[in-house]
Amino acid sequence: MTEPSPSPSIDLVTFGETMARLENPVVGPMRHARALDLGVGGAESNVAIGMCRLGGTAAWFGRVGDDEFGRLITTVLAGEGVRLDHTVVDRSAPTALLFKERRSGTLTRVQYYRKGSAGSRLDPSDVPHDLVRSARVLHVTGITAAISATARQALDDAVETARDAGVPVSLDLNYRQALWTPTEAGDCLRKLVKRADLVFATEQEARLVVPDSGDDLAALAASLGALGPRDVLVKRGAAGVVALCEGDLVVQPAHRVPVIDPVGAGDAFAAGYLAEFVRGRPVADRLDTATAAGAYAVTVRGDWEGLPSRADLDLLKSAEDTVSR
Repeated sequence: MTEPSPSPSIDLVTFGETMARLENPVVGPMRHARALDLGVGGAESNVAIGMCRLGGTAAWFGRVGDDEFGRLITTVLAGEGVRLDHTVVDRSAPTALLFKERRSGTLTRVQYYRKGSAGSRLDPSDVPHDLVRSARVLHVTGITAAISATARQALDDAVETARDAGVPVSLDLNYRQALWTPTEAGDCLRKLVKRADLVFATEQEARLVVPDSGDDLAALAASLGALGPRDVLVKRGAAGVVALCEGDLVVQPAHRVPVIDPVGAGDAFAAGYLAEFVRGRPVADRLDTATAAGAYAVTVRGDWEGLPSRADLDLLKSAEDTVSR
């Protein structure tokens, strides 16, 4: 006899590799920088922070090194309210590094040093099955599938655990060309899309999975949806999003804001959408919060630092910059 699934006790569970982030504080080649800003960055942990800032609850698990960078990551995430009960400190591998270069006023380049890192050593034994079963949504990304074979096995294990327990699976394709080829990514991500309930993708990422879907974005979203997910969100940056959600096609514009740093906008969008999804809010509310969160993210330097609180969301309704006193 199958044991009944526990009642959801946490809004979002996610996992993957979070890295120490080093960034030149002024525009130009990094080799000319005389100082670097230190922070943290990781697609999945960005979403967890976004959920917490919007009033939800989130847990992140993964591996960090037994070093100052690893301690920085756990300190930052815990400080943002993310639960870390199942995070592993790996004493035989270092925390990965992310170098973020502001090459020009409009171009940001990111380089990773993650081979052999603690985060890449994630394996199925690290998956807390009871935690996954207790979630209102499990959020995963294609990055975890790409960083190592054992991490991909952990991803498969967590997804199957969620599906068996009736927990919705959210997937952000998050293709990283430094980690695998388009063919490798397309084959793996297609299998993941078939097991997901919600899928977030850029147009380029979506075409890795359904390359023969034509030029029309509505057809592209429909082709992804035909693989199984009930919500498909094709993100278009400043052009907004084309969404096929619960059978309805919605084209949502983005907010017009000055772009200071585009990195992390997709994670912010996912966090905003999922924050309303777990509350049972309608699609219109999910998209409103998602686009607002994405707008906030790009107006602040950093991968997650600009993520909004609930109190921040109404501020975008003003068309002009104002001073609040």
